[in-house]
Amino acid sequence: MNPPLVLVEQRAGALVVTLNRPEQSNALSEALVRQLSEVGARLPSYSGVRAVILTGSGRRSFCAGADLKERRLMSVDDVRRMLGLYRTGLSWLDESPIPVIAAINGAALGGGLELALLCDLRVAVPGAMLGLPETSLGIIPAAGGTQRLPRLIGEARAKELILLASKITAEQALAFGLVNRVCAPGLDVVEDTLNWISPLLDGAPLSARAALMAIDAARTLSIDEGLNVELDAYELCLRSEDRKEALLAFAEKRKPQFRGC
Repeated sequence: MNPPLVLVEQRAGALVVTLNRPEQSNALSEALVRQLSEVGARLPSYSGVRAVILTGSGRRSFCAGADLKERRLMSVDDVRRMLGLYRTGLSWLDESPIPVIAAINGAALGGGLELALLCDLRVAVPGAMLGLPETSLGIIPAAGGTQRLPRLIGEARAKELILLASKITAEQALAFGLVNRVCAPGLDVVEDTLNWISPLLDGAPLSARAALMAIDAARTLSIDEGLNVELDAYELCLRSEDRKEALLAFAEKRKPQFRGC
């Protein structure tokens, strides 16, 4: 049997999801996208998960984007269908109530960077190359790149990267605000990510979900509408046992034990 194209493992309160086509630079074949979609459908069945970490197999690539060998055999309608699959099959990464972090272990280009842009946070290895080179191939980023990149780093920088088909290093991406962190040389990026997000993994799950919900609402709502969402999100925390536990732990000068309720 062929090995799975997506590996799933629970580690230290996180669900580590690994694209598993290292010989093909973890390119997004239709089969891989469908398997990744299935992980999203199963996400509620994993207990005790406080974060999702998305990464790639090997040391060379996080994801090289579309599988161009497969794409060359597709009709125009096939390509349209594939773009629809990206949107329906991968949207769970953007919409997950649990924070999703991209652990970028190597190059993230084209659809690979668009995949990372679906995540809430991004950690990269030193020197990893990131970019949206689609305009150099006669197309445009069409898996969300033209919409998410300017929202993240601003319109001017996004136009620079997309129109010039630029590739930048992880260090440049950090300066642009495209990634949140570059791990130290020689460190495993997943291990570094797990250590970095330990406050999230040890914290109150309801608080993380409520905060994420309120922050995401800011994308499309007016300030007044967003403030109302913020109050609704706070209400979820206000009624929780974890809030009571935090106050009790503070009084008793100990670390709180959050249960997510």
